Amino acid sequence: MRSTCSMLAAAAAVAMLSASAAAAPAKVAPSVQAVIDCRQVADEAQRLACYDKAADVLEKAEATGDLVSLDREQRRVARKQAFGFSLPSLAILDSGEKPEDVDRIQETLASARQDAEGKWTFVMQDGAVWRQIDDAYLSRDPHHGSAIVIRRAMLGSYILNVDGQPALRVHRDN
Repeated sequence: MRSTCSMLAAAAAVAMLSASAAAAPAKVAPSVQAVIDCRQVADEAQRLACYDKAADVLEKAEATGDLVSLDREQRRVARKQAFGFSLPSLAILDSGEKPEDVDRIQETLASARQDAEGKWTFVMQDGAVWRQIDDAYLSRDPHHGSAIVIRRAMLGSYILNVDGQPALRVHRDN
């Protein structure tokens, strides 16, 4: 029989995926549902055998790429990388998060430059590029290491603050 560690890993995967599935309209993956269904087996030996079999299926599904599991930190990293793009299919990354955690990010500026019209382009340390789309101005020029806060605004737009200065309306370029 499988070790207790295997069963605990399977249970952890089920808990994470079950929480994600509960928040999203998508159905639970069959390999995850098999683990969940094992809870209904009354006999302890049969339940353990059910969990062992379901854990094997989960392990194979993950190894072949048929099932991908992400922990909260991995989802946060992916959500941060995708922030500013219109990707409704990635809504699963928001599962279990507070709305304020989904609607804003904090970044550190790598570089900034102004174009001929005086509009700023901001490059974050993670490589994300944000471009100013309004006519607002900054009283102090941004610099490498500036603290950046970007939050969702109305109608799919975004607001960017540099070192606590008044906000600029921006668009994500990459």
